[in-house]
Amino acid sequence: MKTWIAMLRGINVSGQKKIKMADLRAMFEAADFSNVQSYVQSGNVVFDAGSQDAATLTVAIEAAIIAAFGFEVSVFLRDADDFRRIIEGNPFLARGNVDPKRLYVTFLNSVPSEGLVNSTEVPAGSADEFAVLGDAVYLHCPDGYGTTRLSNTFFERKLAMPATTRNWNTVNALAEMAARD
Repeated sequence: MKTWIAMLRGINVSGQKKIKMADLRAMFEAADFSNVQSYVQSGNVVFDAGSQDAATLTVAIEAAIIAAFGFEVSVFLRDADDFRRIIEGNPFLARGNVDPKRLYVTFLNSVPSEGLVNSTEVPAGSADEFAVLGDAVYLHCPDGYGTTRLSNTFFERKLAMPATTRNWNTVNALAEMAARD
């Protein structure tokens, strides 16, 4: 068994695509996943699965969501090692003077092309910063995520792929949950 972290994009936001976490956990259990736990209402699930293939699991989870809830949701899947790598790789932590409450990670479906990354810039007049490392975009938003223009939609448009963002506290909490023995 391998421990996985699933992050669903765009559920329970502004009354759209509502899924109760108890129902989501039940759906994962019905799909034969074990040790299913959810974290907050935005669609974060830690679970164990026999499959070692993220692509196969992602397709299965997305299909199960359609069957159970009647709508499509993009699922971003990482394993515990990926989360450790993401936490250890945050370039903004090295500064020491960055408030962790102003850090976020945007998860991508895959590694974007170098050309797209190089052509993506912070909008003029913004104090926000980002760094793309592999399939993760690290964000430092000094004024908070609610005011940034570096949203999921921004990165989806610039990097030509789906994205979902979690705050630094959530990233660390999911890593702790996935580190269970």
